[in-house]
Amino acid sequence: MNITRLISKAFVPRLKQIELYDTKAGELQSRALNRLLKDAENTEWGRKYGYSTIRGYEDFRNRLPIQTYEEIKPYVERMRKGEGNLLWPSEIRWFAKSSGTTNDKSKFLPVSREGLKDIHYRGGQDAVALYFRSNPDSRMFSGKGLILGGSHSPNLNSNHSLVGDLSAILVENINPLVNLIRVPEKRVALMSEWESKIEAIANSTLRANVTNLSGVPSWMLVVIKRILEKTGKRTLEEVWPNLEVFFHGGVAFTPYREQYRQVIRSPKMHYVETYNASEGYFGTQSDPADPAMLLMIDYGVFYEFIPLEEVGKENPKVYCLEEVETGRNYALVISTSCGLWRYMIGDTVKFTSKDPYKFVITGRTKHFINAFGEELIVDNAEKGLAKACEATGAQVSDYSAAPVFMDERAKCRHQWLIEFARMPDSLEKFAAVLDETLKEVNSDYEAKRWKDIALQPLEVIAARRGLFHDWLASKGKLGGQHKVPRLSNTREYIEEMLKLNESEAR
Repeated sequence: MNITRLISKAFVPRLKQIELYDTKAGELQSRALNRLLKDAENTEWGRKYGYSTIRGYEDFRNRLPIQTYEEIKPYVERMRKGEGNLLWPSEIRWFAKSSGTTNDKSKFLPVSREGLKDIHYRGGQDAVALYFRSNPDSRMFSGKGLILGGSHSPNLNSNHSLVGDLSAILVENINPLVNLIRVPEKRVALMSEWESKIEAIANSTLRANVTNLSGVPSWMLVVIKRILEKTGKRTLEEVWPNLEVFFHGGVAFTPYREQYRQVIRSPKMHYVETYNASEGYFGTQSDPADPAMLLMIDYGVFYEFIPLEEVGKENPKVYCLEEVETGRNYALVISTSCGLWRYMIGDTVKFTSKDPYKFVITGRTKHFINAFGEELIVDNAEKGLAKACEATGAQVSDYSAAPVFMDERAKCRHQWLIEFARMPDSLEKFAAVLDETLKEVNSDYEAKRWKDIALQPLEVIAARRGLFHDWLASKGKLGGQHKVPRLSNTREYIEEMLKLNESEAR
């Protein structure tokens, strides 16, 4: 008997609700906003902005300013010290620790019990529901899921409140019944020392019947390679013959796709992209033939969008979901049942469809290169790297790029530091294909590269093996949600990486 087929029937009512996304998007988002305003009208924030007198989106848009972490930080600090009813009415006991801002090493984002239930866990359930819709013969529940997460610690030395990676918060609060179908055990899942954790995960899952994986592609690949080393197997299906799906998110999958094909060769393997950030769960890939994700619009999240060219302006244009256009880059703005209000999270998205609303993540508002007016975003970079790998047989493990503002010959260019899992047959050809593809996908880059007047051909430096791992380790950012900055408008990160690369090479 296929127990998964029986369990999947419980998701049918939810799938019928998701079908309303095609025709009722505006109505569903309006309900989400009204519910959020009603719930928070008596908080300090709600009273400050007169939530009780807001009548629809236009009032909301005109009354509240766009927020970044710097604006909400004073409220967060008060909440971490135990004050309540500030941004959200229920008690906030959890704070998701995320990468920092210009002024802070880390951000601490509030996570309410409503946010856990109505955003994060609901997103995970919907990812499974949509997967079953596309794969009715799945046997996912015949075994266990390997869920890769981070760690947490007491908030301000108080056992009453905790901070940590979002993944650790989800593991800590998950329904105990779920622990029966997941590995590793909670004690191992929440270990803080990453390299010991890899060893513990490998040892505790070698003999398990793992059917599904969940986590960040870069870190999951590290775990997979350690498991293959310990078992002496060449492919993961030799260890887990019933493995069928990887729910991944956190970083773009493109640089890792070929490496996963090498370690998981089964044609029955599925990959599902999810958008589960520290701030909320926003999207799931609903069609295996379409890389775009379905925007989840009936959670405790109200969405707004700022055109990328408006970001940084004092009074940027801001649009609700029904006002967006396909093919245009937007900075994502959210209001949620965790107490974030018109909060710009730093990611940029582009819609590919409006019936239903489907999108791809194109980068970060701060992780781009625009030193010479080229407006290079991560989406451009991923396409360029994919073409360069295809042309040269290379595989990319990690990369980071930044501008060279002027070298000794008064020339400007982009400098790419790339760690290869497989070296290209020609580094020069790799660089040339990458450069040409960037011209093809970005007209601004093409214009700046015209006749090498403003920008010289880009430079590719092959990083030593393990460089990016060591750089993250030097920052205390191994595992969990920590990521290598892909593109930077300054040389702050790449100079540190180059120095580390040269010091170890000697």
